[in-house]
Amino acid sequence: MPTNTSPEDLYRHSLRLLLDKDIPAWVGLWSERGVMEFPFAPPGWPERLEGREAIAAYMRDYPDHIDLHDFPDLRIHRTTDPGTIVVEMRGVGRLVESGAPFDMAYIALVTVQDGRFTSYRDYWNPLAVHEPAIDFTRSSAR
Repeated sequence: MPTNTSPEDLYRHSLRLLLDKDIPAWVGLWSERGVMEFPFAPPGWPERLEGREAIAAYMRDYPDHIDLHDFPDLRIHRTTDPGTIVVEMRGVGRLVESGAPFDMAYIALVTVQDGRFTSYRDYWNPLAVHEPAIDFTRSSAR
């Protein structure tokens, strides 16, 4: 993506890559020193990932666990900082292991600089991880 890409356009592009299950391209949208945070992470789940490599390792097996179909209800809010957006959305699909439906609401605070994500604070629902098939923090090759 060009460095003059708006945060809104970069975010929409990132969602398309997740739907396409193109995790390497999604990770490529990150700054080398980007930080991903999960303020509501339950015990045993990462609270903070520092750097593109850590984010890549975390997301590597995501499509093996969650088959995303859509991001309905997407709302992107601008802030007074032109590089920062607040995102409200749902991710829907199915859990690969069980075939059960997946429907998660998200709120994210996202910062972009020079056309790359530098900060992503993901406020997802930690109660959803009670479903064993959602734990994509562990490798699918057990």
